Amino acid sequence: MMRPILGLFALLTAFSLTTLSAFAAAPACDSGNGGITLPSGFCALVVADNLGAARHAVVAPNGDLFVGLQDGGIAALHDSKGNGRFDVKETFGKKSVTGIAFHDGYLYFATPLTVERYKWSAGQLKPTGAPEIVVSGFPTEHEHEDKGLTFDRSGHLYVNVGAPSNACQSRDRRAGVPGMNPCPILEKHGGVWRFEADKLNQTQQDGVRFATGLRQFPAITWHDGAVFLVMNNRDQLDTLWPKYFTVEDNATRPAEPMYRAVMGSNFGWPYCFYDYTQQKVLQNPEYGGDGKTSDHCSQYTLPVASYPAHWAPVDVMFYSGDQFPKSYRGGAFIAFHGSWNRAPQPQAGYNVTFQPFADGKPSGKFEVFADGFKGKDPLMNPSDAVARPDGLAQAPDGSLYITDSQHGKIWRVIYRGN
Repeated sequence: MMRPILGLFALLTAFSLTTLSAFAAAPACDSGNGGITLPSGFCALVVADNLGAARHAVVAPNGDLFVGLQDGGIAALHDSKGNGRFDVKETFGKKSVTGIAFHDGYLYFATPLTVERYKWSAGQLKPTGAPEIVVSGFPTEHEHEDKGLTFDRSGHLYVNVGAPSNACQSRDRRAGVPGMNPCPILEKHGGVWRFEADKLNQTQQDGVRFATGLRQFPAITWHDGAVFLVMNNRDQLDTLWPKYFTVEDNATRPAEPMYRAVMGSNFGWPYCFYDYTQQKVLQNPEYGGDGKTSDHCSQYTLPVASYPAHWAPVDVMFYSGDQFPKSYRGGAFIAFHGSWNRAPQPQAGYNVTFQPFADGKPSGKFEVFADGFKGKDPLMNPSDAVARPDGLAQAPDGSLYITDSQHGKIWRVIYRGN
């Protein structure tokens, strides 16, 4: 009768030793977590700094980190000493990079006008040849041109094409100007385009418009049979439409929505916006809305979750590791770059938020996971922020990397246990 109990004890002991060994092997965290705050049981260390404007990142199987740089190129980081900090850096490429990912033996990266790739070998830190063009011919407008990318399991590449507009006005960003109806911008912008991942020299015309009705969303990823994205919503409700909206309305109402996109999804931009305070979709004032009207908006797909106005989502990552507690597994981390247009109220966002998921959909209220990046509180000017979260990547051991676009700092977040 004792054998099952002894067997269970041995199993638990082995599990505890394995867990303790994993914790012991993890690098030491910095005092004060490198300036950020985290939930109980978590700590962080700064593993790189002064990279420049660091955007999205991806981790190779051997633990090397590859970071897209807004000012041009990709930074490849390697830990040669085994202490958890990157002491070797190679930089290659010249174009501004946001989206970056490994897929089928290639390192793919997205620039404002192209998606390109390098042939990659295990353990390689720097490519030996020139990149291949996968997709070119994207629109050349400079507003909302940054692109994320993601892949499904059927050989398709998905890219966001942002809309160079606030609400498709004929003269954008002027008070009281109505929106164009239908909005011609949606023909080549404001949606997700799908391409063949392994086919070279495609143009946007060769792709398929997978989803539409979106403003800007470099926070894009494939998960559970669909594209999940978090969108930057409209700006300047109060200055463009003071008849209907106050300063507080602008600061609180236009939610940053998370959408689940499948073929043919339409999310309603520029005709409608999701109101965070009322948790419902409303007509944009450019299309006859007054802050209360929701006529014609019921035809559009609703968000699966929503976040406060102007937090500015720039990356999203579903956690698939096992280092973090069970409650984090399968949920989504979102990097919020932080607002610029909430004045005279303080700016907000500047954090990494966690959205729990269960059975393929959000399963409760989000939590601010990592905070303290902006430093000064209250913050009135984004340029005064100490750091602005931008990219997220999961290490082989299940720890989490966070990039900063202000000065190019990289944090590694580790779970130590309570």
